[in-house]
Amino acid sequence: MSQSIERLKTLISEVLQDKVSDLTLALGELTLTVSGRDYFAVAQVLRDDSRFAFEQLLDLCGVDYSEYKDGAPSQYSDKPRFASVVHLLSLEHNVRLRLRAFALDDEMPILASLCPLWSSASWFEREAFDMYGIIFEGHDDLRRILTDYGFVGHPFRKDFPLSGHVEMRYDAEQSRVIYQPVTIEPREITPRIVREEHYGSTH
Repeated sequence: MSQSIERLKTLISEVLQDKVSDLTLALGELTLTVSGRDYFAVAQVLRDDSRFAFEQLLDLCGVDYSEYKDGAPSQYSDKPRFASVVHLLSLEHNVRLRLRAFALDDEMPILASLCPLWSSASWFEREAFDMYGIIFEGHDDLRRILTDYGFVGHPFRKDFPLSGHVEMRYDAEQSRVIYQPVTIEPREITPRIVREEHYGSTH
């Protein structure tokens, strides 16, 4: 196990104290979990405190933990549904950290934007908003980035229908793109040979 990771774990516990909801070291990676209310303040300390010096935000994504509430074994079964997960890098100390923050309200998940700290968060937060519906307060251009402006819902949520709500196509007669109810028929995608009743039998 890297000594720098061990030192980082100890330092986080000492500096952030009660702001730490969970601090897990597994597979050589350190994950710090905080409440949504402490998200921005913790991120600012991680960037500005020279003992941490996380100059770079490498990635940010949304997570929907809703299925963990349905009996799946997890230490997150009693947590809120939505979280933002951030990967940070300190070039000065040659160490990485995963920061996770849970939005407090499942119906309206809101977290502070990290754009004032790392400009690289901008498009990542737009993606998390588009795919999961997580609202990042303070983001100056929070709009969809992958789906169309008229898209209904957030496709990475666990309760989003596999075939979506509407489909879009170009109508030559109207010379424009139109929306209509989904007409896709669900189909069997298991390979035929696996579906055969006696596949693999010896007689």
